[in-house]
Amino acid sequence: MKNAVLSHPWTSVRNLLVMRLDNIGDVIMTSPALRSIKANLPDAKLTLMASPGGSIAASLLPWVDEVLTWRVLWQDFGRLAFDPAREWELVEKLRGFDAVIIFTSFSQSPHPAAFMSCLAGIPLRLGESKEQGGMMLTDEVFAAPDELHQVERNLRLIESVGFEVHDRSLSIQHPNIKLIDQPYIVLNPWTSCQSRNYDAKRFAIAAQQLAKITGWKIVVTGVEKDRDRAKIVLDILGNDCIDLIGKTSLPELAALIANAKLMLSNNTSTMHIADATRTPSVIMFAGTELECQWQPRDCSARLLRRPTPCHPCYAFQCPYDLECLDIEPGEIVRSSLELLEESQLCLKLR
Repeated sequence: MKNAVLSHPWTSVRNLLVMRLDNIGDVIMTSPALRSIKANLPDAKLTLMASPGGSIAASLLPWVDEVLTWRVLWQDFGRLAFDPAREWELVEKLRGFDAVIIFTSFSQSPHPAAFMSCLAGIPLRLGESKEQGGMMLTDEVFAAPDELHQVERNLRLIESVGFEVHDRSLSIQHPNIKLIDQPYIVLNPWTSCQSRNYDAKRFAIAAQQLAKITGWKIVVTGVEKDRDRAKIVLDILGNDCIDLIGKTSLPELAALIANAKLMLSNNTSTMHIADATRTPSVIMFAGTELECQWQPRDCSARLLRRPTPCHPCYAFQCPYDLECLDIEPGEIVRSSLELLEESQLCLKLR
């Protein structure tokens, strides 16, 4: 019955390729769209094509049947050497799909991906474009306003060809395990992007104060390469700290966040995981992006940022000493305690 609302060619899709070629958080934000696609096309095989980093998120998405991991030239131009044989290899890998849905952010074009899909003979090609026209997309949706949240941008795309959406919230699959057997706060103090990293020392000071007030441990997370910059955080936290840097898989990290009392993080993939697991979060949200495009929508959250004239800059490196993140640890502590109090009140009202 759900399939009846789809435009006619899409009802017969049985081998579907979905592209989201950015990072872990971007792939997690496709979860409502993937869930809706699977509900509308329950017999279809769904293959997710993602970057090497983003493909890791597929382990959290139960609607994905297969993963195609590929580093695409058009998003790594200048860093990835142009190799025609490699590009043709991708075309060959794309052959045999009935349809492709190309998810992009407000600043990206679907046309390079659509061109490769066209060369591969994929008959249905859906994408959102600011540069309307041409033959690369068979189903072309005019771009939404830049300010639209990324989750809604994804859902708007699939709704344009008739997919029904009953749940617009993020959700993920993670193991039902408890890695820590006592109340704790997750501190995820680093990102791979310099312009979005709040001062780690200040983060540690705020976390230590929260540990003293609540009596809870601080679980520090990150990837193994973060260990080189972790000393100051671990030294400040001392016995209040449980060091899990580089010691969890992504599903284990998701379970860790899901069972936390609170998460402290920058604007990175952990923010989206916490949104999906409904974990209260205080986020140091740098001025690199507009909050309305990426902010949590389903968990209780506080986004902290100092207003600056350069916002949003969309820069990877900040030339202004991260003025947008010049926030005292005490503000993090106050926001955290307010959030915890509100969360407890909500639990009581339930």
